[in-house]
Amino acid sequence: MTVETIQEFEPNIIGFLCNWCSYAGADLAGTSRMQYPPNVKIIRVMCSGRINPMFVVNALQQGADGVLIGGCHPGDCHYQHGNYFTRRRITILKNLLEFLGIEPERVRMTWVSAAEGRKFAEVVEEITEDIRKIGPMKQIRRVNEW
Repeated sequence: MTVETIQEFEPNIIGFLCNWCSYAGADLAGTSRMQYPPNVKIIRVMCSGRINPMFVVNALQQGADGVLIGGCHPGDCHYQHGNYFTRRRITILKNLLEFLGIEPERVRMTWVSAAEGRKFAEVVEEITEDIRKIGPMKQIRRVNEW
């Protein structure tokens, strides 16, 4: 991709955020009027452990250029072990995406607490810039078409 194309491209990023920590951190960033790119469309889930890897694949199939998964810091999960399950699932999912020819860098997992609004804003800036460098998502086939 040329430099001009990279600068014109605005990524569409889906964010699955834990209700108790990451979503609250995003809310803090917003209420504190912190500046960050508006590229992330947030979907609030009760726990990052409830994120099925197929949600991520589906988001990429439906036109997302990247996916951000936010959860509580390890050891702070309101549901005890949900974030540990998520970490394992996303590691396996990234291997699968690489096998399918999709850049695993399109999926990022982060730990953001309710008091870390600044960190949430920084993560959104980073993933937006990283996805902008990778470029738009190529169309992938639906799983049920295989």
